[in-house]
Amino acid sequence: MKKVLFLCMCVIALASCSSLHQKSQVGIKGNWTISSVTYPGSDYIKVTSFDVADSQCFVGSSWKFVSNNNTGEMTLNKVGCPAFSSPIIWSVTKDGSFTLKITEGEKGKRVTQGYFLKVMNQSESSFQLVDNVNVGGKNVDVVYQFNKM
Repeated sequence: MKKVLFLCMCVIALASCSSLHQKSQVGIKGNWTISSVTYPGSDYIKVTSFDVADSQCFVGSSWKFVSNNNTGEMTLNKVGCPAFSSPIIWSVTKDGSFTLKITEGEKGKRVTQGYFLKVMNQSESSFQLVDNVNVGGKNVDVVYQFNKM
């Protein structure tokens, strides 16, 4: 998981960093759930996602994306995993980069770190967020499969 320091201070300012992809953003609008998290070696190697929990704890998580103001919320609710819920700020750039800030109730402009992922295989009912991470000394793609609720 690439945790990065945002050079822009809020999602609205992200538009000045690079142009937003309006069609992708509107397509992501709504309520979603993660149906799977996959990566090579996932049976043997654990990945902590978004500095929150084990990647498999995100299976069944609920995500709400509001496209007109780039806000939303994520909620983990899997049995045996830590309960977690937080407001989020997000955007999709023209090159397909997905930026995510987990604000945990802070104002977005005060949250200076976040995550860059790639939007892939977007349709009306599903999309994937793909993160390239170092797992066991090798770079692998962690694929979060989202399905519309």
